[in-house]
Amino acid sequence: MVSRGLRSRITFSCVALLVASALQVTGQAQHSGPQSNRAEHGREFLGLGPVPDLAAAARGQKLFVQSCGFCHGNNATGAEGPDLLRSTLVLHDDRGELLGRFLHTGRPEKGMPAFAGLTDAQSYDIAEFLHARVEQAANRFGYKMQNVLTGNAKAGQEYFNGKGRCTQCHSPTGDLAHIAGKFEPADLQAQFLYPADPPPSKVTVTSAAGQTVSGTLKRIDDFTISMYDSSGIFHSWPRDSVNVEIDDPLRAHRELLSQYTDADMHNLLAYLVTLK
Repeated sequence: MVSRGLRSRITFSCVALLVASALQVTGQAQHSGPQSNRAEHGREFLGLGPVPDLAAAARGQKLFVQSCGFCHGNNATGAEGPDLLRSTLVLHDDRGELLGRFLHTGRPEKGMPAFAGLTDAQSYDIAEFLHARVEQAANRFGYKMQNVLTGNAKAGQEYFNGKGRCTQCHSPTGDLAHIAGKFEPADLQAQFLYPADPPPSKVTVTSAAGQTVSGTLKRIDDFTISMYDSSGIFHSWPRDSVNVEIDDPLRAHRELLSQYTDADMHNLLAYLVTLK
């Protein structure tokens, strides 16, 4: 399973833009059939990593409300302090290893107190609560889809050929020919929002001495970057000691996620379902 940190840096930070409202941590997602597949594809595309531990998240919610809610809001969406659902530290963390370190030391110079008394187990629970909140906000396909065919096909075609720049990579008579016959509408929407089975990102790392290594990205976060070169050899560097260039094959799809309006998404889907 891909870790949360693997692609969070090359995703977009405002994942909540695609959600009308986020459910509480105790809400249950659908976990069977095509609905489950859509949820998994959404998680993979967004780099969300493993499904959060909801039992730990429930415990973490109580700790968070008691210790952090006064500043960040009880749902972690911000109050006097920032919205933690957009925090790169939260997105890069896996099981509390980054958040625990941060919570123990705090950032007093910016008004963030240290919580040195938190145990590792409590840090993990708080981390899982925050991961669950990010999951709910980002992965809209984890929940039951109703009728999604509410858009205007003509407007969708105009978006496809114009503002969406879809024709730079796709063709309705080429790779998308008969696409509507291969997917149900909800699955088709999932495909263009969160493409399944994305190809791996390529990366070129240049050291301070000018040595260059290219290959397949393994992981990147605020502290390290790791990759496999063309020979399959693993490499890792401190993040601040090298220059990094990432070639993300789904960059255009990720950029559109922060640009779509609800009308754009529904119109584009209405057009794509005509490609039978």
